[in-house]
Amino acid sequence: MRHNLQSRNKQSRKKLALLGASVAIGALALSGCGSQKGQGNAEAESGSGSDGEVTIALLLPESKTTRYESLDKPNFEKYVAEANPDAKVKYSNANQDATQQQQQVEAAVTEGVDAIVLDPVDASAVSSALSKAKAKKIPVISYDRFFEGADYYTSFDNKKIGNLQGQAVLDGLKAEGVDPKSGPVWMVNGDPKDPNAADFKAGAEETLKAAGVDIAGSHDTLDWNPDDARKWVEGQLQSADEDPIAIYAANDGTAGGVLAATKKAKVKPVVTGQDAEVDGLQNILRGDQYATIYKSIPPQAEFAAKAAVALAGGEEPEGSTTYKNTPTDFVEAKVVTKDTVKDIVGDQIKAEDICTGGVKKLCDDAGVK
Repeated sequence: MRHNLQSRNKQSRKKLALLGASVAIGALALSGCGSQKGQGNAEAESGSGSDGEVTIALLLPESKTTRYESLDKPNFEKYVAEANPDAKVKYSNANQDATQQQQQVEAAVTEGVDAIVLDPVDASAVSSALSKAKAKKIPVISYDRFFEGADYYTSFDNKKIGNLQGQAVLDGLKAEGVDPKSGPVWMVNGDPKDPNAADFKAGAEETLKAAGVDIAGSHDTLDWNPDDARKWVEGQLQSADEDPIAIYAANDGTAGGVLAATKKAKVKPVVTGQDAEVDGLQNILRGDQYATIYKSIPPQAEFAAKAAVALAGGEEPEGSTTYKNTPTDFVEAKVVTKDTVKDIVGDQIKAEDICTGGVKKLCDDAGVK
């Protein structure tokens, strides 16, 4: 329990209110992932509590990737409210600005929040702000992107996701009847400041190299910017001796940049992505992109919310595994192709969002309802 609480009575009330949350995350951790079946500069407070007993800071990195504003934030708030109705969530988005995010962490520490949930813009730049939180005995959760010194971590097994992405490239080539050793493959990776991007890249490279693929070009996309991906591919297409048979793209946004460049040049390599964003799924239904990776965000948000409420009450959540000596819960992910888009339509991905305009008939053909 934090040292600066106002009285023992207040401490007792908080401990009692959070006992259920602690038990809940313990059960969640024991079940692990096997039980699953399935940005602007806005800052806002939410939650049903009004007495300020518990305040949790949720600090997300950017809004170019649609999941953060549309899925992570609302689901985290929902599960915090379920774990402790008297808790408040103070939300900030860093707009892909590491300096701004550091200021947001420092503001949360100064305010004296009870826990911080941080998805870092730049994992290498959080140590200074993290030390200030530690000095105030404020527990910090590493959300989605790992950083050293966190009290708990929840994400996806990102190297495994890279393996899935690499296998999707191989499967896409097989579907086209193309020998994976018959030509060059290019890699359009994620932001070099994002540790997840390094894991995706490592996993994909491992799988591709094991299959004897010639990785003839590789680019780290600054800030996950699709325009940066597009410009690199355009340059490669102008200068390379041979067109690629496939292009690995680290997410659906960069895949969109890749497709803009390849369509302009009238070449059609196998292209893959990640995150199952609406644009990516539409590209898959059109036949422009072979696959994406579906990651269910609500379970990840639930792990983080229950851990945050437990830590705010002085409890230590036990993850179902450990990652770099940190209690951890991973969420499973899966490959999605045209044949399986229909299988992921539900609360997180809605058919009416995908099946618009010229894509509607493609949805009908693919059984997306």
